[in-house]
Amino acid sequence: MSTDVTSDASGSPAPETGTQHARDRMSRESVTVIVTLLVATFVVILNETIMNVALQRLMTDLNVDAPTVQWLSTGFMLTMAVVIPTTGFILQRLTTRAAFLLAIGLFSSGTLLAALAPGFGVLLLARIVQAGGTAIMLPLLMTTILTLVPLSRRGAVMGNVTIAISVAPALGPTVSGIILDHFSWRFMFVFVLPVALLAMGIGAKFLTNVGERGNVRLDFASVVLTVPAFGGLVYGLSQIGGHAGATALPIAALVTGVLCMVAFVFRQLKLQKSDAPLLDLRAFNFRMFTVSVLLMVVAMMALFGGVILLPLYLQNVLHLQPMETGLALLPGGLAMGLLGPVVGRLFDKIGPLPLTVTGSILLVLTLWQFSMLTASSPLWWVVVLYAVLSLGLALLFTPAFTTGLNPLPPHLYSHGSAIMSTLQQVAGAAGTALLVSIFAVVSAASGFVAGMQAAFLTATLIAVVAVLLSTMMRKTEGATGH
Repeated sequence: MSTDVTSDASGSPAPETGTQHARDRMSRESVTVIVTLLVATFVVILNETIMNVALQRLMTDLNVDAPTVQWLSTGFMLTMAVVIPTTGFILQRLTTRAAFLLAIGLFSSGTLLAALAPGFGVLLLARIVQAGGTAIMLPLLMTTILTLVPLSRRGAVMGNVTIAISVAPALGPTVSGIILDHFSWRFMFVFVLPVALLAMGIGAKFLTNVGERGNVRLDFASVVLTVPAFGGLVYGLSQIGGHAGATALPIAALVTGVLCMVAFVFRQLKLQKSDAPLLDLRAFNFRMFTVSVLLMVVAMMALFGGVILLPLYLQNVLHLQPMETGLALLPGGLAMGLLGPVVGRLFDKIGPLPLTVTGSILLVLTLWQFSMLTASSPLWWVVVLYAVLSLGLALLFTPAFTTGLNPLPPHLYSHGSAIMSTLQQVAGAAGTALLVSIFAVVSAASGFVAGMQAAFLTATLIAVVAVLLSTMMRKTEGATGH
């Protein structure tokens, strides 16, 4: 199989028809659109993780406690979870260029506001504005790839997406560690802003419209329901366990979230009859989409919680500085990103099953080893474990994305991408909430290391479900005939 995007243009003999042959090529304009979106996505995801190492500094500088400062991460994820369900509608109503400029414009405005924030309240608002832009960017990238890239090359291109989705989070702690060692926390945003503005300029000049615009109407009731549905679930999960005495409000939030989620689903099912849902749930009629989404959800729950806890272990138990923490996590993130294109090409050749089974088993083994770390564990062993964990995730993510989205017909591309991205955010927030709560309860009773071990052991048990789901993965064909 050829891996470059134009090599089929030579006219060499092939068994496919002329139409099929044409479909296996990508124009220079298509490549430009995808590369522009990839760069912008890299920047917005880098920003998502750049805060993790900085929370300790922000507590001191802004005079806030740990549960308060955590809202800079939780609020970001929560906004993503609430906004992403509307992106199916946004991407059908706006041109690709308009959707991109809206996303990068929101992100850049939030970044500027964060750099100038006089206090915690304005900084939190800035993070929420940033999250609104980030929420639109991810489904826009996925939908564009599904529209432009021929089926036979989707694995390879999705593998390149892994570079943005994996290397950016890995670089986040390293970049912020270097900045915090030499500058004020404001420079985390000053550093990102010029890159975002450059991406905006390139997009404004070169981006062309992809796919066809629809004239769907925005269902206001569905938009209103997304806030208590997704917000209630994430808030409730994030509060239960962390506050031993005050559980009434989190439980009320969880119950409200579940009830509103049920109402949201019924509302979408009703709107599907007139082809006007905010989030078209008919994507779940495709079995591989459902299995892939469940696999992503389980992997994200295990991953997000682990990624939040590991810097705490490195800084509080092994006593690393922020910059050293970032450098310790860097090899794993780079390995995941650099392996993405390789995994993508392998996927195009052998399908998802061998890759996802191997990846999920590596996930279980590494999280189990993390649960056995102690105060005397060597740093090199933590670095190796994180690199192997990253390898496992690289083997999971590209096959899960591609297998899930491949069978969808074009009118479900934006909705499938939005569903996958929404549930990723909710799962990440839920995983973080669950594991941090377990860590807080156990460490309060038995010490910091015991709390870490209990949380990672829980993540291991969650990852076992990923092994079971990965055995169900099968190669999917395109949407022709649906």
